[in-house]
Amino acid sequence: MASSLDNKYAIVGLGVTRVGHFPGYSGRALAAEAARLAIEDAGLKNEDIDGAVDGCTLSGNTVNISTDAFPRVLGLPVNFYYHIGRGGSVAIFSLITALKFLDLGLANYVVIGRGNDHWSKGRGGKTRKVSGMPGFWGEALGAVAAVSDHAFFACRHMHEYGTTSEQLGAIAVQERAWACLNPAAYMYGRPLTIEEHQKSPVLVYPYHLLDICLVSDGGTAFIVTTAERAKDCKKPPVFIKGFGFGEHMRKLWWDKANYTQLDVKPARDAAFRMAGIELKDIHVAELYDCFTSEVLFQLEDYGWCKKGEGGPFVAAGNIGPGGTIPINTGGGMLSSHHHSGFTPMAEAIIQMRGEGGARQVKGAEIALATGHGGEVLGPGTCSSHSCVILAR
Repeated sequence: MASSLDNKYAIVGLGVTRVGHFPGYSGRALAAEAARLAIEDAGLKNEDIDGAVDGCTLSGNTVNISTDAFPRVLGLPVNFYYHIGRGGSVAIFSLITALKFLDLGLANYVVIGRGNDHWSKGRGGKTRKVSGMPGFWGEALGAVAAVSDHAFFACRHMHEYGTTSEQLGAIAVQERAWACLNPAAYMYGRPLTIEEHQKSPVLVYPYHLLDICLVSDGGTAFIVTTAERAKDCKKPPVFIKGFGFGEHMRKLWWDKANYTQLDVKPARDAAFRMAGIELKDIHVAELYDCFTSEVLFQLEDYGWCKKGEGGPFVAAGNIGPGGTIPINTGGGMLSSHHHSGFTPMAEAIIQMRGEGGARQVKGAEIALATGHGGEVLGPGTCSSHSCVILAR
């Protein structure tokens, strides 16, 4: 079955700044630097970029407000600048938005960027003795971060299927093994064992510290254009083959089934149908990994193993280097850096361009990247699932 996108659009530039802890740099400045790197990577000039999408808007009750936007900081002559929200799904929502502008002939090259100064802001909050997400109902009762909400999901899976903390730890260990092959990862050179995972403090049961993603400063940007224009760019194009979206809000929140799965099925079915592929065609998967349990759920919900069998599947080493399905080959948000949905997107692009170095998956031609977010009921009760298929 031919793809309905028919290799019409491609990603031609990628920029990822240094990641980690950079006090003194705003999110806007980091997004601008990532965009500059992406333009250079594509062999383009600032004057070529005529559209921009900013993935820095948060969902729920909060919005990132800045005194200026990264395209103007960089001096890009854009005809439009658009904010996108929905938390961890932001990169894929931003991508599909950019493609619509290209499709309507309103742009030639669109830069999509995101900058994070979350680590630096978090340190500032500690100095001011402020914690959590102010303004949400749960703070007074101790629900001070997304971990409080997501812990319900992990607990329910453990109750239903006997999943263990050690099995969740196997995900953290295998992603760290990938990070140790990625010199750009924050945890590069710091291998992890199950014993170390189990000894790390429990922050919100059942999550140990090492079940939780990093908090990072940094920026990521990529450039999209038509396949025809992509021929003139410096790097080989990465083709966009299919999209899919799922939304838990169409269901009753108190249905306990919601706590052991993500709304993957409609997203998976739409993306695979559009791309004309099956699960067995995926060579590498970059899964949104705010917590270890989200990786476990996606492994089950996409079909790499049956529902409830994710624990033994990861414990057998299936997702790490040398495993049956390479997952989060750059280290993911657990061990490389947290740029929200831009982290899995960037690594999928790197793998499709064959630029992964020691972590490159040999012969990889089709990649899946996912996003998960879109808070509806609270700061961490994510309802939206998104995915994109990329190919060489």
